[in-house]
Amino acid sequence: MGHRTLRVAIVSALFMTYGAPGLQTRGTPIAAAGAQAPATPAAVRAQIDAISKEIHPAIIEIRRDIHRNPELGFRETRTAALVAERLRALKFDTVRTGVGKTGVVGVLKGGRPGPVVAIRADMDALPVPELIDVPYKSLVPNVKHACGHDGHTSMALGVAEIFSRIRADLPGTVVFLFQPAEEGDPDGGPSGARRVLEDWPLKDPTPSAIFGLHVQPEMQVGQIGVISGPAMASSDRFTVKIIGKQAHGAQPHTGIDPVPLAAEIVSAFQTIPARQIDARSPTVITVGTITGGSRYNIVADSVTLSGTVRSLDPAGPASIKARMEAIIKGVTQSRDASYTFEYANNAPIVLNDPALVAASMPALRSVTGASVISPLPQMVAEDFAYYQQRIPGFYFFLGVANPAKKITAMWHTEYFDLDEDALLIGMRAMAAMTADYLFRQ
Repeated sequence: MGHRTLRVAIVSALFMTYGAPGLQTRGTPIAAAGAQAPATPAAVRAQIDAISKEIHPAIIEIRRDIHRNPELGFRETRTAALVAERLRALKFDTVRTGVGKTGVVGVLKGGRPGPVVAIRADMDALPVPELIDVPYKSLVPNVKHACGHDGHTSMALGVAEIFSRIRADLPGTVVFLFQPAEEGDPDGGPSGARRVLEDWPLKDPTPSAIFGLHVQPEMQVGQIGVISGPAMASSDRFTVKIIGKQAHGAQPHTGIDPVPLAAEIVSAFQTIPARQIDARSPTVITVGTITGGSRYNIVADSVTLSGTVRSLDPAGPASIKARMEAIIKGVTQSRDASYTFEYANNAPIVLNDPALVAASMPALRSVTGASVISPLPQMVAEDFAYYQQRIPGFYFFLGVANPAKKITAMWHTEYFDLDEDALLIGMRAMAAMTADYLFRQ
């Protein structure tokens, strides 16, 4: 075995055991809790496994088709049409389009009475160029499925087919929600989940729980990541304008220079997570842009900062906002400058219902070819959280990395891809967990 081959084998083994470098876990894999068995009958579980394996090649082709034809948020017309056509072909009871502008809601009633449960998948792509050379490379310049939503949509369509085939045995109703614009409105409006809830506020039918998943490039294919409680951070956006007084660059004393004030504020912001908030409560304040000035020898009349705040504490955003404004006010007043401060809540915390997570574990642990691990919460955000504010929800992670195939790039990059073997694991996991929910009710 050559040095390079040996290195790939070692890295692959480390990925399988621990996940990617940088992905911290609470201990992997999670030990089984007793001998608790899934509520779904063994015969139904066997059908789910068999159908998943049978349709896996077709789901890969659907994923590749969506990947070749990516669409930005609220522009997912082709993807939505593909989804709606597929659900109608599977003889769903109801298929509603135009939900939240370009979303699709499909309702499949089982052959036996029971509860209503929802599955959500997002459909939008990102304004990112595709730089990987694959047969399914994006055909749209500077637009790419760089966050795996093509995989989310195709897996949900796979689960839809599985359930359509076993609907006579299903005790209840499954609502499939294909959501637009999880990445946000390119035109600056509300995100997809908020727009969906305006059109379909989880009523008619009314699910009692909702499930979702996200591909995770820091986890090896075959791994399922489960977090109980806070799983993904809230996401807020801020803009600060520091207003000074323009002057000649050689005579700064005749003006009020906002540039050093901006520097002070940026530095002081970092004392909030470092010195003002309990270190056990993860908090991120990032200043992403600084703009101002018109010429090298002119004191600027204003400087504008913009950035994001992330927190895993439900009370965090309000507290952080107040602390930020106190810093801005103190710095500007000390130099006779003024300011404006805008702070917008973009998405709440993804809060996985502990009881729902615990009840779902036997089903997830029964998934063929998968191991369940427990990663630490993520500081990235997800508007799935808006559904969880209304009903119990469970959002889990699906490993898609495979260093042996050189599939390791992170979300939102030009090189992101996923190991398509993960689509089979994802279908099985989502179908097993959803069916188990229906049967145990």
